[in-house]
Amino acid sequence: MDGAPESEYVLRAVGYVESPLRSRDEAPKQGDEGSPEAWLVFEPGVARALRGLRAGMDVVVLTWLDRARRDVLEVRPRGDRERPLTGVFATRSPDRPNPVGLHRVRVVEADGLRLRVRDLEALDGTPVLDVKPVLERPGDR
Repeated sequence: MDGAPESEYVLRAVGYVESPLRSRDEAPKQGDEGSPEAWLVFEPGVARALRGLRAGMDVVVLTWLDRARRDVLEVRPRGDRERPLTGVFATRSPDRPNPVGLHRVRVVEADGLRLRVRDLEALDGTPVLDVKPVLERPGDR
């Protein structure tokens, strides 16, 4: 790449997704388009990081889309051949240079090292990198 020198960063998964979705063909394009409920299963070493998460909360889950292609720079949005090629940074395509998934989900149940969530389109076994609460801005309500 031109510009800044390439750097490598180490990310460690804090858990993984347990979902009935096994392949990209089964998964909806977005979580709110019919995703089944799924579980986020966390490593014991991050148990204390889960304190405060509870049913009813909206959170953002960051995943590593481990089955995505990293050499794709342009796609036709939503796989629609009628749409023009668009740079992946202007789309929600899972295929991209760094396939980080960004998912806004609702916590349905918190059970120890597991969170049951809705609206997650990630595949079974997808590594979870982080979870952050959704912050409402003044006037969003």
